[in-house]
Amino acid sequence: MSTPTQLPAWQQLATLAAAPQPHLRERLAQPGREQQLQASAAGTGIQIDFSRQALDNTVWAALMDLARQAGVERQRDAMFRGDVINTSEQRAVLHVALRGTPGASGAQAPWGDAIQQQVQAELERVCAFADRLRAGDVKGSTGLAITDVVNIGIGGSDLGPRMAADALAPWCSGGHHAQDPGVRVHFVSNPDAWALHSTLRGLNPLTTLIIVASKTFTTQETMTNAASARRWLQDAGIAGAAQSPHLVAITAAPRKSGAAGYPTEHTFTFWDWVGGRYSIWSALGLPLALAIGSTAFREFLAGGQAMDAHFRSAPLAQNLPVILALSGVWNRNFLHCPTQLLSTYPSRLVRFAPFVQQMDMESNGKRTRKDGQPCDTDTGPIVWGGLGIDGQHAYFQLLHQGTHRVPVEFVGVLSEDTPLPLATEHHRVVNLNLRAQAQALALGRDEASTLQTLMAEGLSAEQAAVFVSQRSFQGDVPSSTVWLDALTPHRLGALIALYEHKVFTQAAIWGINAYDQWGVELGKTMAKAMEKAAS
Repeated sequence: MSTPTQLPAWQQLATLAAAPQPHLRERLAQPGREQQLQASAAGTGIQIDFSRQALDNTVWAALMDLARQAGVERQRDAMFRGDVINTSEQRAVLHVALRGTPGASGAQAPWGDAIQQQVQAELERVCAFADRLRAGDVKGSTGLAITDVVNIGIGGSDLGPRMAADALAPWCSGGHHAQDPGVRVHFVSNPDAWALHSTLRGLNPLTTLIIVASKTFTTQETMTNAASARRWLQDAGIAGAAQSPHLVAITAAPRKSGAAGYPTEHTFTFWDWVGGRYSIWSALGLPLALAIGSTAFREFLAGGQAMDAHFRSAPLAQNLPVILALSGVWNRNFLHCPTQLLSTYPSRLVRFAPFVQQMDMESNGKRTRKDGQPCDTDTGPIVWGGLGIDGQHAYFQLLHQGTHRVPVEFVGVLSEDTPLPLATEHHRVVNLNLRAQAQALALGRDEASTLQTLMAEGLSAEQAAVFVSQRSFQGDVPSSTVWLDALTPHRLGALIALYEHKVFTQAAIWGINAYDQWGVELGKTMAKAMEKAAS
């Protein structure tokens, strides 16, 4: 198995990167560049402007060659077929099957009819339960309708549904897109007692449903919170068999949940080929379906499927996940930028950066290749970020004038349909700031321009010379902007799938397994061993 550095395209890129690089202000001055370095995916509502990446046509062509020589298309097709690409655990990787079209077969369901039928059967159960609960037909032990749902999980069992519920707040209970009163959905992940207490203290146990989401049903943090939540029910007089109407399990180990007293009719399952950080599309998305309703949840799945179709069929040069991935490889491996900032501007995407952080760093934080040999390249970057507007008044100072070069992926929404007072004006200001930051980071401000600005403010040439270096900006910070035409269930599904396939593409190029997480497992194992030794 050849390493990336042995590929001709990698060697060409290394040569190109070693040559003097023009400043981004020179690149952006080239006629037609912005139009040339844009791409969109039909049916997803997403387009990417990567004109502010520090690359040219020669570099871009070499990156395309790298993707081909690394076998990105071949590895992509193997994933969609359900081949065992998670080699260290001998599993297929089929989160893509979870969002397949009902009744699909053949080319639309390359993973096969058996998996397709299993997925659709469990999806029907999830959606039917969501509809019943939101209609008030799921009752607690005293016959009162469930009004509140508490999802207890951690990692992929929490980050995805919680992020999506925030992002789709207008579809949740009380939102302007909500089609029925719905229920209130709450999330608890941290085993710190305050996290659970602060959630439960305002709820009525008689009308509360506890969801325990754990792939193995042994996750220490989750089971600790679950035991305390059941004690809370017991303290309210809901004990023994009376707890059953208040309990739901989501797991790949239904025997364990059943032995713990979770009723079969309230147990939803998924499969070992569903990784936690890719699991929002499975039964682990039940909290989201409860929050936004089954119709919106199916639209969410359809958005992911639309991005799948694009990823499978679009030429590499117009393929959105490939564009993000190759820009990242250029920045990480050839421009030697160890971190990647993800800066979202819609406030409802407040949890999107932590969600992608887990997806990317848990997947591509590897130093060993699939063949067991050590990587001879840098792999996954340190992914960090949050809301761009907040960051502008905090860490963006470092981006502009610090000693680090930090590539940025901006995420914005083109249209705002929230029927709130002055929503249009607020949305205009948000997007104005996104565009301004992308441009300022790219262009910077040289000392000559700074000197003119200072003198225009009334400083003498001597006075201005003292401050000129402190108020100059190097610029040349590469960035891409991901634009959604709207923040809807369908578009959010497409956005998540975009980043999933970006992570996959980079792993394919680096020759690493994106779908195991032995570092995470080590911490769990040691915690259990220490607990056992102390008992």
